[in-house]
Amino acid sequence: MKIGIHSMVWVGDWTPDAARHAISSSREAGYDLIELSAISPETFDADLTAKLLAENDLECSASLGLGPATDVSSEDPECAARGRERLELALNLVRDCGGKMLCGVIYSALTKYSQPATEKGIRNSQETIAALADKAAASGISLGLEFCNRYETNVINTTAETLRYIEEIGRPNVVAHLDTYHMNIEEHSMAGAVREAAAAGKLGYVHVGESHRGQLGTGSVNWDEFLGALKEVNYDGIVTFESFSSKVVHSTFSNDLAIWRNLWEDSMELATGARGFLRERLGH
Repeated sequence: MKIGIHSMVWVGDWTPDAARHAISSSREAGYDLIELSAISPETFDADLTAKLLAENDLECSASLGLGPATDVSSEDPECAARGRERLELALNLVRDCGGKMLCGVIYSALTKYSQPATEKGIRNSQETIAALADKAAASGISLGLEFCNRYETNVINTTAETLRYIEEIGRPNVVAHLDTYHMNIEEHSMAGAVREAAAAGKLGYVHVGESHRGQLGTGSVNWDEFLGALKEVNYDGIVTFESFSSKVVHSTFSNDLAIWRNLWEDSMELATGARGFLRERLGH
């Protein structure tokens, strides 16, 4: 099992100085991996990032959420094409930084929709992910589909819906990306969802986030149930801590996630606290 941390615990952008700070801080706090926030993958210096990762003996993954102008579940072919272009840039970033996972809301926009997804929109989304998966496979990269709550996507909101979506695509390197923040809203059973994804052979990536997106153990997520289920199914993949506060702001992402208040002030205190919480409960 690899324990990771989201880059936006440390920084809101990815300038050379920000990259150095986020990567070195992740290693100092005891993490094995940093999840790069690839919302604007074209702004990354992949060579520098790869160099810093190697110097700090740290692995990486990358995640992003598409926006309304790059929504691959849109019926507008130009909008979907922009989304496919954005995803290919993100995939190239993962490859060039030596990562093996591109995940997040890569199948739709990360936004509040005003109506259910259409059949054509879902078809566009699935065709996009299938084609991206084929390109990813050539570099040994998997795609993790992070299902989100009903206020952030209308395509997949639960583990069961995600598994059906993946089955319809039929690509072995497409997996379910479980996130406790969203599961705490949408699932009937946290443990049941873990078991369902594991039984399907598609439990491929995990975000651990508290119900209010702050420090682990201070909200309403049932951690004994969820983390106990991970141990029960012998999950040995990546578990990444994700937390957001208005202390660290990205130009668009903070607004997309409605990060309106400070849930924490000290990034290192937050990171080391979460690392200890996970080490105590997972043994890693």
